[in-house]
Amino acid sequence: MAQGNETVIEQMAGEDVSAEPTFSEMTSVFARIGFLSFGGPAGQIGLMHRILVDERRWISEERFLHALNYCMLLPGPEAQQLATYIGWLKHGVRGGMIAGLLFVLPGLAVIIALSTAYSLYQDTTWLTGLFFGLKAAVLAIVVEAVIRLGRKTLKSRLLFAIAALAFISLFFFSLPFPLVVLMAGIAGFVSARSGGQPTGTAAPIDLPKRPPALKAIATLLFWIGVWQLPLLALWLVSGTEALSAMFTFFSKMALVTFGGAYAVLAYVAQVAVQDYGWLKPGEMLDGLALAETTPGPLVLVLSFVGFLVGFREAAGLGPVAGGVVGALLVAWATFVPSFIWIFAGAPFIERLRGNATFSAALSAITAAVVGVILNLAVWFGMHVLFREVGEISLWQAAGLHVSWPVWTSLDLVAFLLFLLSAFLLFRMKVGMVPVLAICALAGLALKLPALL
Repeated sequence: MAQGNETVIEQMAGEDVSAEPTFSEMTSVFARIGFLSFGGPAGQIGLMHRILVDERRWISEERFLHALNYCMLLPGPEAQQLATYIGWLKHGVRGGMIAGLLFVLPGLAVIIALSTAYSLYQDTTWLTGLFFGLKAAVLAIVVEAVIRLGRKTLKSRLLFAIAALAFISLFFFSLPFPLVVLMAGIAGFVSARSGGQPTGTAAPIDLPKRPPALKAIATLLFWIGVWQLPLLALWLVSGTEALSAMFTFFSKMALVTFGGAYAVLAYVAQVAVQDYGWLKPGEMLDGLALAETTPGPLVLVLSFVGFLVGFREAAGLGPVAGGVVGALLVAWATFVPSFIWIFAGAPFIERLRGNATFSAALSAITAAVVGVILNLAVWFGMHVLFREVGEISLWQAAGLHVSWPVWTSLDLVAFLLFLLSAFLLFRMKVGMVPVLAICALAGLALKLPALL
């Protein structure tokens, strides 16, 4: 069933892309991306854009943004879904599997190792020094991504206005970004149908054949079965009631996690602490601190919860072995749906590239995505450069509030490392990996002694 989807050909008419990568080349590059994907979705999307569009030229700007627009509308980690989509474009289902897995597995291995250390020693202070400089460098990469995407996508006043409104809606009103993206798409669609200012064009391109309906349904059912397979295994093993309840809960969460880890963090913490008693108060924030210092999607914080449940409640297993099983179960429940959305939906989404009206809608969504990434970049920047970030209510009746840093809490070391990273990237044109390495070592040398 998994082999049913054929590889989608990238060399479309008018697209400025290089030769198709071999499967081994693609595997190597996505392994590199998986190990370097720090900084949350903004940093991860910027990283993939830099490597896949600018450096390797494996995918065109238009194709990258088309895939990103679709992923922004899905529940779950959009950056992992984007990696899966691009892998599917390059080498079909096996390419999507490899790209999606390599985006998650390095971070999952790190979070399991850190969760083990946390459970045994209850100490995460040393992580602050280890990843301090790395975050400053990622911030510079995020800023570069926002500037690059803005220049390439905001080609009209309407698109610029959509991007600005998206940022305002998120930063000041905290609206769910799927709603913001959906409204942008409607605006672009209406503009195109009314003959207003064009927001996109549909170039003459070759499109994949329409997937047969029965084949699409069979693909969907197959991946749903794969997704829920661990639950069957848990039911067959006695003493795993806690793990079964946990797997069921996080399977439900995977269907409603619009907006990433922060959107569901408070709810998961409440359920895990108050309803199930899986965590102690404050442990979710410790897990978030661990997840923020690892590569991969920030939603990996949920695997930290799974580790603690398995560590404490998995009958018949040792604490560490139970923790590893719990972390893997949560990762399975959380990330397998991303493959479902891509393998079942992407063949249909690809066909929309030839529709001028839908191209206009997706161009408007692209503009909103620029605003989304800018909002993420501002939030990430405040938490990297300042020790304290509060919230200011501007108009309580309208729900108008804004996150705002305490200016006296500016971390001069982080600010200097950010300036160094920006200078190396923008002025000296140094590669991303050397910049990350330089700032990580500098941050460790400057910050760690003060933490000991």
